[in-house]
Amino acid sequence: MFIVLIVLALAIFILPNLWAKWVLKRHTRGRDDYPGTGAELAEHLLRRLGVEGVSVERTEFGDHYDPESRCVRLTPEHYDGRSLTAVTVAAHEVGHAIQHHEGYAPLLARSRLVQVAQKAEKLGAILMMAAPFLFVLTRLPGGLAVVIAMAVISFGTAALVHLVTLPVEFDASFNRALPLLKEYVPPYDMPGARHVLTACAFTYVAASLASVMNLGRWLVILRR
Repeated sequence: MFIVLIVLALAIFILPNLWAKWVLKRHTRGRDDYPGTGAELAEHLLRRLGVEGVSVERTEFGDHYDPESRCVRLTPEHYDGRSLTAVTVAAHEVGHAIQHHEGYAPLLARSRLVQVAQKAEKLGAILMMAAPFLFVLTRLPGGLAVVIAMAVISFGTAALVHLVTLPVEFDASFNRALPLLKEYVPPYDMPGARHVLTACAFTYVAASLASVMNLGRWLVILRR
C-alpha cells in the first residue's frame, strides 16, 4: 500500500510537468508563416484590446504576468520565438493582463492571497525548525490544537492559493487566450494550441493536489 501511494504521488507531481515540457517542446519549431514573435503578438493584443499601461519584457524566471508592475514577462524562447508555443504562451499571459484590466475577482483574490502566503511560508519554515519544541507542546493541554492551527494557517494558505489559481489559469487559457488565437493562428494549428494550454493547465492541477496533500501530511504528522 505504501509503495502504491509513493507511485501515485510521483505520478501526480512529476508526470504532468514532464508532459507539459514535452508538449511545449513539440510545438517550438520556428514558423515562417507566422507574422510575428510571441512578444510582438502580446504587444499587438494589448494595444488592440485597449489594455493600457502594460509592458512586455523578457525574463529568465518563467513566463508570467506581474499585476504589481503591470508587465507581461516572457522567457527568451517565447519572447523572440516565432512558434506555436511562443504565441500560445504569449496569448495566455495577455489573458492575465486582460483579467487584471477587467477586475477579474479570482485574479485579484489570488494576488492578495499570495502576499498572505509569503508570510505563511515563513511561519511554515519556523514550524519545521521548531519540531522538537512542537513535539513537547502537543503533549500539553491544548497544545495540539495550537500546533494544528499553526499548520493550517501556514500550509493551508499555500493550498488555498493553489486552488484559487486554478480558475484564474483556466479562464486565461480557454476563455481569453484560445478565442484570441483563433484570429491569428491557422485553423490546422488550433488543436496544437489547445494541447499546449491543456498541458500547462495540468501542471497547475498537479501543484494544487501536491499542496493539499502536503497540508494533509502535516496534519497527520502533528496528530500522532
